[in-house]
Amino acid sequence: MKVSDIKVLRFNSNNLTSSTCKPLISKTMRHANRIKKLGRTSAHRKATLAALSSALIEHKRITTTLPKAKALRSFVEPIINRAKDDTTHNRRQAFRRLRNKEAVKTLFGEVAEVLGSRPGGYTRVVKLGQRSGDAAEMAIIELVDFNDIKPEGAASGKKKTRRSRRKSTDAVPAATASTDGAVADEAVEKVEDAIEVAEEEVAEVIEEATAEVEEDVEVAEDEVVEAVEAVEEEVAEAAAEVEEVVEAAEEEVAEAAAAVEEVVEAAEEEVADATAEVDEDGEAPKEEVPESADDVAETIQATEEEVAEAAAEVEEVVEETVEVEPATETEPVDEATDEAATEAEEAEKASSDEAEAADEGDEEKAE
Repeated sequence: MKVSDIKVLRFNSNNLTSSTCKPLISKTMRHANRIKKLGRTSAHRKATLAALSSALIEHKRITTTLPKAKALRSFVEPIINRAKDDTTHNRRQAFRRLRNKEAVKTLFGEVAEVLGSRPGGYTRVVKLGQRSGDAAEMAIIELVDFNDIKPEGAASGKKKTRRSRRKSTDAVPAATASTDGAVADEAVEKVEDAIEVAEEEVAEVIEEATAEVEEDVEVAEDEVVEAVEAVEEEVAEAAAEVEEVVEAAEEEVAEAAAAVEEVVEAAEEEVADATAEVDEDGEAPKEEVPESADDVAETIQATEEEVAEAAAEVEEVVEETVEVEPATETEPVDEATDEAATEAEEAEKASSDEAEAADEGDEEKAE
């Protein structure tokens, strides 16, 4: 029989029936019931702890009252323990308690990576003292491996001792020695901290400098590559232009040489015809010989003028090509101009020889 089954009845002298009896005890004693009610109903208490747990998982440190912090510690640590094994069942059980998808995601991701190797004791409660107003005890609850900085306002672990005015002479050297050792330890710690800070700053400066130098080197390499590509393109274009000019000059020289040869051949044919007529008849017409000589002279002059014009054009083209590229590129053009000049000289000699032969023939006929 439980205590809750016991009912104390108050009897009325007028009516002794049990239907009118009322229970005098509505609550039972809280034997072995360690749940902190926090002045809330069951649903309200669960909602409060779920909200506090989500905030703790998200921010890693929250400030609340001391009773709530202690209740939250016993509520959230079993949930964090489930995060070590990332299964669908554990995720559903955590969501059933937290009621927040983002908190569950953070719990099984970021929090599980840091606290996965810890065998319990995932939270830390630090007392802050009484709150102004209602003098409620305040505390900070945090995840141990995320916040290593001691919060402001936290009570120090050292106890204040009362100094007595009476001091023995034997205790003075020991006290001075202990204080000197403490001061030396503090000085060593400060120096070590300063050295660590300086090393970190130097490492950061070196990293920044190396990063800047690497970026500058990459930019310079890109610029050099672009400049080289541009120069190569310009050189290729200039070479193509020079080749085109050389080809055009060679074609013009070839055309001029062909024209000179045609003129020379025509003059030779005319001279041969004239000499053949003189040989056959024994005496050539007086009017035809001067006309043939004049024609030969005119053709020779025209040929010389054409050769001079072609040579001038070739020289102009060669000068233009020399301005674009070094002199080594214009060697074929110079050779072509020399050949054209020699051919022109030969043609002049042949025409002069023909003219002399024609004059001799005229003199013989005149005699």
